[in-house]
Amino acid sequence: MSEQETLGLAEEFARYRRTVLAEVEAPGPAAVRRTVRGRGRRKWAVTTTTALALFGGSAVGFAAMSGGPDHRPGPVDPTPSVSASPTPSPTPSPAGTSSSPTPTVPNGRISRAQLLGGPVTLPAWRAGRGCATSEVRLSGDAREEVNWLQSVDYGDIDGDGAVETVALVQCVLGTGGPMQVVAFDRDNKGEVITLGRVVATTIDKPQWLFALDVVGDGTVRVQVADIAPGGGWPADWSQRQWRSYRWKGDAFAQVSGPTTFGPNPHSADVAVTTTDLVLTTADDGSRTGTATVRVRNRGTGPVAGVALRLNLPAAVRPDVDGWAPCSGGPQYTSQPVVCDLGRLAAGAEVKLELDFRVAEGIALGTGKANVDAWPIDSEKNRLLELHDADNRVQMTYR
Repeated sequence: MSEQETLGLAEEFARYRRTVLAEVEAPGPAAVRRTVRGRGRRKWAVTTTTALALFGGSAVGFAAMSGGPDHRPGPVDPTPSVSASPTPSPTPSPAGTSSSPTPTVPNGRISRAQLLGGPVTLPAWRAGRGCATSEVRLSGDAREEVNWLQSVDYGDIDGDGAVETVALVQCVLGTGGPMQVVAFDRDNKGEVITLGRVVATTIDKPQWLFALDVVGDGTVRVQVADIAPGGGWPADWSQRQWRSYRWKGDAFAQVSGPTTFGPNPHSADVAVTTTDLVLTTADDGSRTGTATVRVRNRGTGPVAGVALRLNLPAAVRPDVDGWAPCSGGPQYTSQPVVCDLGRLAAGAEVKLELDFRVAEGIALGTGKANVDAWPIDSEKNRLLELHDADNRVQMTYR
């Protein structure tokens, strides 16, 4: 093959490559498939052209160069690689999506004025004499046999996204009465409904509720006390604890805080017993007799003193013997007869043989008198009695 024929063949190959490169499409699955099919067709064309060039000899090369000036073969651009990116899967829509609007949760925030202004239903008070529970008009102050609204707080206690109302209520009976913390809400009609009782006082403990607080997660915190103030002892003698409660779908349950109280440092447990007072006539015409009184400390710690009180008729006066253990002697200028005993250790007992006398000529029939024994501190303040059923007995005199 001559040099001229060789140059013609090279130019033909160069023109073919430029034509193929111009037909390359942008990347993509469809473009890849079309490119593959196109390459198959061009491969056949290349094979045919090569055969013609090889077998046509110098005539083919001359025909290829006759259309223009002399062209030397130039560099061939590389064929770009085509990568097919995977088509992303469509994101499925959430199952159960509904176009219906979300129901509005009733707002359970009930102001103090609203609670006082309309009837409410309260959970039952403990058995015995108490206050009403249905169609109740709460009171803003403490009056006998009313349901006294003491304090109110708010929070989402049932987790529905809306606020509910929690109230501390007392059934006023004398200077005390049972107490309970009650949760209120509203129904879809906007009416006030009772959700349930959070906690209530008991005969045992707790005997008093001092405060309530609803925290951010809907927990209801209540400050409870072991003993109720009053009856001669101040409120700061009560042991106080914060206990937490949560709504469990149908009732409240305690979730944190103490569940019991330890011994109260202002409490004690003493008991008293007595025999009857039998009076007999003495040589001087008066009537005398002796009663045996026992006072026992049943508590786990000592008491500073015990106040003994004997509510006998004024005609029955302490006599000489048996009163030495009383601090300063018996006091009987007015009723009752007073005998203050000193320190009594835990488990200790004092036995008193107390003599009495009724003056000559004074008529005294048969009767009963109360005998009381109460623990006291060093300042003569009466302590909290743990079991007051045995602090009073009756003495028969005749």
